[in-house]
Amino acid sequence: MSTVGHCFFHTAIGNCAIAWSDKGIVALQLPEHDDAATLARIRRPAGSDLAPPPFVSEAIDGVRRVLAGEDDDLRWVLLDLDDITDFDREVYAATRAIGPGKTRSYGEVAATVGAPGAAQAVGQSLGRNPIPLLVPCHRVLAADHSLHGFSAYGGVVTKRELLKLEHAPGFDDPTLF
Repeated sequence: MSTVGHCFFHTAIGNCAIAWSDKGIVALQLPEHDDAATLARIRRPAGSDLAPPPFVSEAIDGVRRVLAGEDDDLRWVLLDLDDITDFDREVYAATRAIGPGKTRSYGEVAATVGAPGAAQAVGQSLGRNPIPLLVPCHRVLAADHSLHGFSAYGGVVTKRELLKLEHAPGFDDPTLF
């Protein structure tokens, strides 16, 4: 599979990039420190800078809404996971089932895919996730619900901000001061 195209789009958190094939979205890149870095990461699949077709425009609109604080699980966005391993596909499907504002542990995801005890393998799979937000890896936490690792720019700070944006318990609690 080769990517048909990619493009930048502006969101409330900065310029993101998206790549697609004729079957669905193959990559989504949250903002890096600059547009060149964002583009370098989205070009992992080959492709051309193109105007997005309607299904990609709809996905972009959904991502914009989510990053502006609206509640949408984005499960309706068509993905192309043809170049993903079977295990990663299973992990991504289980992760995609976690709704906005909800979290699961790496171990819970491992059990869901029939691999109890494979929490580390789930973490590695999510570290390879080429489609953050659409495969919401930010919703998967350590067993003690702490934040460990996030492959997007900003790491766990970005992960925390995404969970806060979704009003996940423990991440958007008001403080006294």
